[in-house]
Amino acid sequence: MSQTTQIEDAQPVMLTIVEAAQRLSIGRSMLYELMASGAIESVHIGRLRRIPVDCLTDFVDRRRREERELPR
Repeated sequence: MSQTTQIEDAQPVMLTIVEAAQRLSIGRSMLYELMASGAIESVHIGRLRRIPVDCLTDFVDRRRREERELPR
């Protein structure tokens, strides 16, 4: 397997705002609110803002734990 093929097959480590919102099935505005509240981390790369993929996973895991802990 060539190095070019490996790069093409690699999963992204960071997502744009639009990509992250699509992965969570929410709108951009909601994603910005979640970032502003600190619920989802983001990083700046120059003037760009990116969301590390593992931050989305962490967010979903936290939300699932919180939902399970709610009294019924």
